[in-house]
Amino acid sequence: MALKKSGGKLVGKSALVTGAGGGIGGAIARAFAAEGAAVTAADIDPAAAEATVAAIKATGGRAAACPLDVSKADQCERAVQYAIEHFGGPHVLANVAASMKRDGSVVDLAFEDWMQEMTVNLGGVFLMCKYAIPRMIEAGGGAIVNIASTYGHIGMPERAAYCTSKAGIINLTRVMAIDYGRDGIRVNSISPGAIDTPKTSGAAKYGSPENARRVRGAQYLVGRIGRPEEIAAGAVFLCSDDGAFCTGTDFRIDGGFLAVKYPPGQSPAEA
Repeated sequence: MALKKSGGKLVGKSALVTGAGGGIGGAIARAFAAEGAAVTAADIDPAAAEATVAAIKATGGRAAACPLDVSKADQCERAVQYAIEHFGGPHVLANVAASMKRDGSVVDLAFEDWMQEMTVNLGGVFLMCKYAIPRMIEAGGGAIVNIASTYGHIGMPERAAYCTSKAGIINLTRVMAIDYGRDGIRVNSISPGAIDTPKTSGAAKYGSPENARRVRGAQYLVGRIGRPEEIAAGAVFLCSDDGAFCTGTDFRIDGGFLAVKYPPGQSPAEA
């Protein structure tokens, strides 16, 4: 996505994106930059963050890479300070970093695996907001978007930790919107459906990316899975003046996935 030549929806803003080396996080970072924001791209994989920064700079944007493990409080605090030192603000925060390493029921999951999901997915949002919100208030307000999931709205077999952590993000979003609305901070979440990233389309159980797109796409009313750029467009809307009347809401960008009622005993993944 090339940098807009005549301004954009986030001109003059400093944006911090976690998980910026991934499919959705990278698309959000690039979209923010294309709309004029100076972007701090943070990721646990420094090389992936640097690749996102290089892509932004190649189109004339401003960006800097920051290594970040969102499960570590000191690193979250440091990432916020890094963004301020490079670009001021921050005015926009996108919490995208996530973990989905272990499937299982509460009986099958080791407690350590449960805590891994909670600490990264939900704890990472908590920590980043804990350190970013006071600085946002100092900067005159801002917007936060947290990436949740359709699986935060429904239960799925063998996804006890992931579904619970994503549901927690949705409700934490509401609480933060209540707590900080008077300070000029809007907080929203996005619940994507399946998105065409290497993590999704390359899932081993489908045999190939092409088959994954075919099988999973059939679960969606639009007949396909989503693209990272479609989630990024939603993030731009929520974090720009276009979304000025939006706070405390969850924006479902899911191709109609949750609009379908499935027969008793059948999950969406089995449809």
